[in-house]
Amino acid sequence: MHNARLKDTLHDCLHNRNFMIGLIMILSVCFIAIFAQQLAPYNYTKQGVGGRMVAPNAEFWFGTDELGRDILSRTIFGTRVALWVAFLGAVLQLVMGVSVGLICGYFGKWIDRIFSFLTDLTWCIPGTILALAVVTIMGKGLTNTVIAISLVSWASYARPVRAKTMGLKNMAFIETGKAFGESSASLMFRYILPNVVPSLIVMVSMNLPGTIMSTTTLSYLGLGSQAPSPDWGLALSKGMQYISRAPWMSLFPGVALVYTTLGFNLLGEGLRDILDPHMKSQ
Repeated sequence: MHNARLKDTLHDCLHNRNFMIGLIMILSVCFIAIFAQQLAPYNYTKQGVGGRMVAPNAEFWFGTDELGRDILSRTIFGTRVALWVAFLGAVLQLVMGVSVGLICGYFGKWIDRIFSFLTDLTWCIPGTILALAVVTIMGKGLTNTVIAISLVSWASYARPVRAKTMGLKNMAFIETGKAFGESSASLMFRYILPNVVPSLIVMVSMNLPGTIMSTTTLSYLGLGSQAPSPDWGLALSKGMQYISRAPWMSLFPGVALVYTTLGFNLLGEGLRDILDPHMKSQ
């Protein structure tokens, strides 16, 4: 039965267009990030490899920036920054959101009321504004930016996990666990959490583009990555200063950003169709 279910899932994956296109796009980004050192023609910090703001040509495919750095190399190394942001953001948001959701859904009563109030409070405040406040307190930098985004985004995981937990906590297998003396922590993380994982996979893949875009926005505003980082948001910010003279400085990092976020979006939609049939794309 398990093998049959696995075959059905694999069949659904191979025949889901969004999933396959998104998977290929994200795998290509991962490939570029892993082999950035070999693929990039220059070190992304090296200045003066060409003239200042040279237009794309046979030697510099993406042109050069205001310091004579190769934009292709910087765009390639920027994939590492984007994937690091996606990974760290997902981990932090999952840890906070899943923990709060499990506690609220399992214990209920006053614990649920307190944590639900915190969740609703976080949910109702505009994310970018709250993230700006957190970064201002913690200081500039990529890691601080990702932490700030995670502190305002965990609620998107907490609410669905709470709802799932409330629906599962009174089921027979939970009552059996209680009868055998299982602790509350064991029941939450060993019995309930595995049943929530398919939904979490979909939520992570759908939320990753938002995390990348939010971090890029803060980098664009000068609060995220700092020079000489190849972060795409920082590249867009610098490029906008020379948009009339050297539009390629913003064009190529922007295309890379759109490609990556689109890949995650398509992958998330495909996973939603496969793992949550009740929410299939129309």
